[in-house]
Amino acid sequence: MAGNQGGEATVIELAGRRGPGDDPPSAIVRAARRGDHRAFTRLVDRYDGGLRALAFHLLGSREAMDEALQETYLNAYRGLPQFRGEAGVGTWLYRIAYTTCLQRLRRPERLEPTDEERLEALTAPSPDLANDVALRDEVRRALGALKPAQRVAVLLIHRDGFSYTDAAEILDVPVGTVASRVAAARTTLGHELGRPSSAKEDR
Repeated sequence: MAGNQGGEATVIELAGRRGPGDDPPSAIVRAARRGDHRAFTRLVDRYDGGLRALAFHLLGSREAMDEALQETYLNAYRGLPQFRGEAGVGTWLYRIAYTTCLQRLRRPERLEPTDEERLEALTAPSPDLANDVALRDEVRRALGALKPAQRVAVLLIHRDGFSYTDAAEILDVPVGTVASRVAAARTTLGHELGRPSSAKEDR
């Protein structure tokens, strides 16, 4: 790839800006708040792919991702009766997942992922990704070059389609901080993807 601009565009394209979508129907939310297990499953299914990808990119292994999502959904189920709708359901769930992942990052027993896990977690949520495995690996490596705070911010905005305001709510930081992290991430991603492969391998 030539130049930072093309590299950045490729990241956005491969990430597959799917967006958080509209919140689920209020009837489903009300039923879930009453303890309806089927309604709760329908509720979290809308966001499961994005939440899993976010957890993997933060925690780095499939096992840690699964454990974090189990804890996230348990906490969400317990906390749903107190959910008052000040933020969207998706924003609320992402905030729980992000907080859960941060708590796990502070634990010493983190597992390192295999290359297969890294690639699968990057590609699985978005079926429309390019078929070029080498390119997907390059994108994964570029994302790995980001600081965790930048990685989360750019994934929330450019992959999951959250607004800067919602991302700030999830991350519990000012909107300007989200914008700064995304801008820094774009610069790094463009630089990483614009570098010749030989230069990356020589680092």
